[in-house]
Amino acid sequence: MTDSRPRFHLAFPVDDLEAARAFYGGLLGCPEGRSAPEWVDFDLYGHQIVAHLAPDEVGHRNHSPVDGHDVPVRHFGLILGWDAWHAMAEKLKAAGVRFIIEPGIRFQGQVGEQATMFLLDPSGNALEFKAFKDDGMIFAR
Repeated sequence: MTDSRPRFHLAFPVDDLEAARAFYGGLLGCPEGRSAPEWVDFDLYGHQIVAHLAPDEVGHRNHSPVDGHDVPVRHFGLILGWDAWHAMAEKLKAAGVRFIIEPGIRFQGQVGEQATMFLLDPSGNALEFKAFKDDGMIFAR
């Protein structure tokens, strides 16, 4: 039977495919799919992300102030379950990952309260992993 759940597809630039493989495949545990000399597919929790060799396009460039932090405007990531987020935070800390926004709780006591952390991949692309205790708060106003 074919799974018909929508999945996102994201293509993003990297400056080193082997470093991308080590980060996404090794550290984050994303299984590798198809590849060619200039790109590689990864399975990010059922979503297809594709690292394309494009050194002139890597890295985030702008920030936006959010809850007292400079959040990279261009970023991607996942909304994990609460326990999975905490496990991911511990795994990344244990691996010595340098966070651009340390794991913590944003909007504490407010609508949309969430656990969040930001880090950079080896090419300088920003990733955010977040979690909500109540999934009903994901789009709450």
